[in-house]
This record gives sequence, C-alpha cells and structure tokens, in this order.
Amino acid sequence: MHHYNIAVLVGSLRKESFSLKTAKNLKSLTPKSLSLEILDLHDLPLYNQDLEAAPPEQWKKLRQEINAADGVLFVTPEYNRSIPAVLKNAIDIGSRPKENNTWNGKPGGIISISPGQLSAFGANHHLRQVLVPVNVPVMAQPEAYVGGAATLFDENGEINNESTKDFLKMFLRSYEQWVITNTKL
Repeated sequence: MHHYNIAVLVGSLRKESFSLKTAKNLKSLTPKSLSLEILDLHDLPLYNQDLEAAPPEQWKKLRQEINAADGVLFVTPEYNRSIPAVLKNAIDIGSRPKENNTWNGKPGGIISISPGQLSAFGANHHLRQVLVPVNVPVMAQPEAYVGGAATLFDENGEINNESTKDFLKMFLRSYEQWVITNTKL
C-alpha cells in the first residue's frame, strides 16, 4: 500500500477553534494510507512580491511542506461569507513565483465548519474558486459542511457526535480515492 502525505491547512489561528479541533480529530478517522500533517500558519508574513528576492523563512518552510505533500486538505471556518485571510495568504505564498507554484496538481479536499446551520457554505465555495487558478483539483463529492460545531466536541476537544465521525470517515475514504486517482506516482 502506498502512503500519501497530506498537508492540512486550518483557516483559523485561534487555539480552541472548531476548525483546529476538527483537523486534529481527522487524524484518528483517516484511512491508513493517508498521513495528515497540520501546517503551522501562525507566523506567516503577508505576501508581498517585493520580498521574493529574499523570501522570509516562514514562506520557504510553507513552500517546502506543500511541495513535499501528495495532497492538501483545507479545514476552514467562514469569515464574512469568505475564507479567512490566513488561508488566502498561505495560498498566495505557495503560488508564487508562478513558475514554482507549489499547489500545482495537488489533489484537494475542503471541510468547512461553523457553529451555524449554513456550515460555512460560503467559505467552502469561495475556497474552491480560489484554488482553480493555482491548479488544485478539489474533490467535488462528497461536499463537507459541518454545522453546529459548538456542540460537537467534548471537554478534551474530541468529536462526541457519532454521526459526524461517521460522515468525516466517509469523506476521508472518498478523499483517499481522490488522492490515489489524482496523484502522479
């Protein structure tokens, strides 16, 4: 069995964010062929083309981590019907310079999570649009919208809802097939 390294990008910087808790829980729900690594986006300087002559170390590290990944998984909240700035910044950094686009061809998956009933639908679809020009083929089905996040976790940050766990397992099995189908070995 081939092993696939998946970079996980979390769209929230908050320590107790629902997105981060979800991303951490995914590790125990993931098929054995996938290894998930949550990338640290906390200290990424904003993208500025003027810095490309001597890129910040955080940019270099992010680019190396994405280059080393076989696929990318995004776990995001919704901010003002869109994606958080930290995610957009990471995408911009990884896509530049254009001839070295680290995202190019990486099979992608998106899980959006929110305390509300719309389950970050807007962020999910906006992120899909943002990933098109950087050539991330995003899995179309199943779509993953997780609502009611405020009630999904126990005091240890573990998902306490079996139907949510079952859904995420199913999503990850589908994503595993997406990665297998879309990865160049």
